[in-house]
Amino acid sequence: MAVLELRPAGLYCPAGDFYIDPWRPVDRAVLTHAHADHARRGHGHYLAQRDALGVLRTRLGPVAIDAVGYGEATVVGQARVSLHPAGHVLGSAQVRVEVGGEVWVVTGDYKLDPDPTCTPFEPVRAHVLITESTFGLPIYRWAPPVRLFAEIDEWWRGNAALGRPSIVYAYAFGKAQRILAGVDASIGPIVCHGAVELLNRCYRDAGVALPPTQVAGGPARNADRAALAQALVVAPPSAQSTPWLRRFPEAGDAFASGWMQVRGARRRRSVDRGFVMSDHADWPGLLRAIEASGASRVYATHGYAAALARYLCGRGLDARTFDTGEFDAQYGGEQEEPALPQDALAAAGPAAATAGLDGPSADA
Repeated sequence: MAVLELRPAGLYCPAGDFYIDPWRPVDRAVLTHAHADHARRGHGHYLAQRDALGVLRTRLGPVAIDAVGYGEATVVGQARVSLHPAGHVLGSAQVRVEVGGEVWVVTGDYKLDPDPTCTPFEPVRAHVLITESTFGLPIYRWAPPVRLFAEIDEWWRGNAALGRPSIVYAYAFGKAQRILAGVDASIGPIVCHGAVELLNRCYRDAGVALPPTQVAGGPARNADRAALAQALVVAPPSAQSTPWLRRFPEAGDAFASGWMQVRGARRRRSVDRGFVMSDHADWPGLLRAIEASGASRVYATHGYAAALARYLCGRGLDARTFDTGEFDAQYGGEQEEPALPQDALAAAGPAAATAGLDGPSADA
């Protein structure tokens, strides 16, 4: 019997009677991280990494969650389960499952680039590795973070010199906080959409250092107009082309996503600039992680799974794909994120609630 198998509700462990990131309601779910395409409402019980608890509570409400530290082993049925850093977002984890001495590892989403807002990726040895392949093509290669943030700072600084706000659209959970932690906050004030600020609080509560931010629609509404003309504004893509933007007239805008690597993506997003920035591993990162696992068999899922599997087979590995058709039908492409619950925004205070929902936005 395989340690893990694909069932209609998702990836299932028979020995432990649990699912990993299930996409249908199940009794017991082990989560790799708190993005809504992996952490869904409706499960009876959740197991997740401790740093993800604040975001999970914000997004899922008062559900039953066992929160564990990285590397802390838990026995579930006849399976030994532990969570290990994935470097994707706050609290993201790879799931190691051991049954009868055989080890399978599910990476969830991950990246190898340094990121001060989450625990760095750590390779986990396995007999079988199940890896994401969102950017599983050789064209996807990320620039070093220091170069990326130098580009963002230069763009922001240039707009500020012209008296123009700089709006960067970035996924509200993970990517937005990575931008905040990486930019030069001395250039000007930083203003956040309410959905971004709500999650900033979770990061700060977890001990992650972020620069001071204002909430658009809150104190920023009455702030000095000259100062706001030099502001960096961080907003989810759902805010684009909405009345919310009227408070930032004549702003320059940009989109931060790994898809900006592809020619024409910036034009389709109708923004001035595109910054190639992703919370997923690029092609070299995928190959390094797979090699470091020492796995003799590799399953690729999501994204360019078939292309990655073919390449690995050509390198002599036993590489296959999981048919995740139902998952990809719901969360394919740019992995659209459902809106944050209105009650979560309301609990954060009037400024966050009136700033708008964290509507569909790109995770990649």
